[in-house]
Amino acid sequence: MPSSGTIVLVPSLGRPATDFQPIVPVLESAGFRTFLMEPRPTWQGDVTLHDLAADAVSQLDAAGIGSFHLVGHAFGNRLARTITADFNIRVESLTLLAAGGLVEPDPSLWVHLAKCFETGLPDEEHLTHVRAAFFAPGNDPSVWRGGWMPEVFRYQSTAVRSTPRDDWWGASVPRVLVVQALQDAIAPVGNGRRYVAESAPHARLIEIDGAGHAMLPEKPAEIARAILDFLPL
Repeated sequence: MPSSGTIVLVPSLGRPATDFQPIVPVLESAGFRTFLMEPRPTWQGDVTLHDLAADAVSQLDAAGIGSFHLVGHAFGNRLARTITADFNIRVESLTLLAAGGLVEPDPSLWVHLAKCFETGLPDEEHLTHVRAAFFAPGNDPSVWRGGWMPEVFRYQSTAVRSTPRDDWWGASVPRVLVVQALQDAIAPVGNGRRYVAESAPHARLIEIDGAGHAMLPEKPAEIARAILDFLPL
């Protein structure tokens, strides 16, 4: 099957790009090449989202990737939008999964999120926090029992705090897809609606029932289908 281009997949806060594995085979079977943008294990010195965007593009340059379709999940949606703002000509399309950053969650969710990165907690206690922050009621959080990277969480969180929201929130290209989960507690569904209404009225907005902030392990078939229906083959 001829190649349909490269999809760059940018993961959630302090999480590995292998979180995209539930949808990678479907994307590749449609003819796309996928590039999993794994975060650096550490970062020395000051950092902003602009720094992380430049570093991500340097990795793509090293891999010989020129233009690309960009998919960002959760924190990755902020980094994807920063890449789009700073390297707009390289981005063929932009897909945001669990897009947040404007409409804030209940403050208690930040406590649960931070506890997800305390990897020394007893297993059941840890999963309680993972469930509260990332999974819709009734979904199994144990699929994200592992993969938590505290050092990555620290420097990525610093990058978010150090970057004005206006630098990245409204970033757009002519082709944009936004996929929001209706039970997302960390990135309430109003975020996607506000972004489309105010910054990307040409975007396609899809809302998925039965998923939370994790999305990818909860509704992989629906997410993969939404992306393939959106992308040009």
